[in-house]
Amino acid sequence: MTWSRKNLEGVETLAPAASVYLTPERAELQATARRFAMEEVLPVADELDPQRGEIPDELLDRLAELGYFGIMIDREHGGLGLGVLEYALVCEELARAWMSVASIIARGNGTGCAGRPDLLARSARGEWIGGIAFSEPSAGSDLANVGCSAERDGDSWVLTGTKRWVGHAKRADFLHLLARTRDPREGHGRSDGLELFLVEKSRGSFPAGVSGTPIDKIGYYGLTTWELQLDGLRVPADALQDTGQEEGQGFKESLRWLGPARVQTAARAVGLARGAVEDAIAYVKQRVQFGHPIGDQQVIRHALADMAAEVEAARQLYLHAAWLVDGGVAADVETSQAKLVASETAERVTSRALQIFGGNGYTTEYSAERYWRDARLTTIFEGTSEIQRKIVSDALLAD
Repeated sequence: MTWSRKNLEGVETLAPAASVYLTPERAELQATARRFAMEEVLPVADELDPQRGEIPDELLDRLAELGYFGIMIDREHGGLGLGVLEYALVCEELARAWMSVASIIARGNGTGCAGRPDLLARSARGEWIGGIAFSEPSAGSDLANVGCSAERDGDSWVLTGTKRWVGHAKRADFLHLLARTRDPREGHGRSDGLELFLVEKSRGSFPAGVSGTPIDKIGYYGLTTWELQLDGLRVPADALQDTGQEEGQGFKESLRWLGPARVQTAARAVGLARGAVEDAIAYVKQRVQFGHPIGDQQVIRHALADMAAEVEAARQLYLHAAWLVDGGVAADVETSQAKLVASETAERVTSRALQIFGGNGYTTEYSAERYWRDARLTTIFEGTSEIQRKIVSDALLAD
């Protein structure tokens, strides 16, 4: 028999354990997202991911119809008016099918709208999707080391420098860009003098003064990631984003989203790990060796039991962290713990799932390799595992 994704039948969703966080309303939201992910996103992922294709416009439109670009935008501006917890639940379901689809909605949900209420409705409708241009070749974990400069020239700012890891940059409606407007003042730290700029652009092209090179990644397809060269990019004076902060403190605004972003990354990691477990369960019922389905072997059954338990533990961590964030609690440690545990769990669980698939797992005939490749990234972006360990350990050893 020739095995392929098309005949891996009987894949069932692992029902999440009962949780105080899953109210009936949240459970319904989750169920809707799950059906959409499995019926509409997964087939697209299975077709386009091997081709390194991008998320089709039609799928972006469906995300908008379901309100996923506005989960955390208030109802007054056309959003669903929900919190980080609901946002994370939806993202877990989307990532189970294709992580890039869970990621694209983060480029809506109010991103790039600070001080611009007029943009919130566009963001909620999926008409204002951005590219986040914070990182640089020498500024990743050390984001305060941003060197991209912004100089005032009359009624404009002129931006020069290099930005790296800018997902969706060319297809975006805007670039949300961190740049330095002046040197840090003495005694104020290296992040002093950094500001956020909102660079409006047309979908499918770069503005004058910007050129881009796609980064050849090993996974996370669906979203093309770019390195951008800014060579005298001229933007109007009001492109300097009004964050309500003191002048030169845009860096603090860029950090404001880290808590929700880390919860979302934890949810995406759980979705990937869950996908690997669910596919593995279906596979071991079909794959016969030595005259029996390999699911009859105790070593396989125990591996699946451990994998499922680890996924559920990671889920409960991100749900708790999201609940704290929604409650207005300073939850830096909890969001870091959730991101650390979920991403490391995803890497471990997807690798074990690939082992269960054996040689078939090391092919593109099954989704196991996609979950494995994408899970590896979750330990890196939105703060590496090492950064999360530093945050947690610093809190543990604080005087």
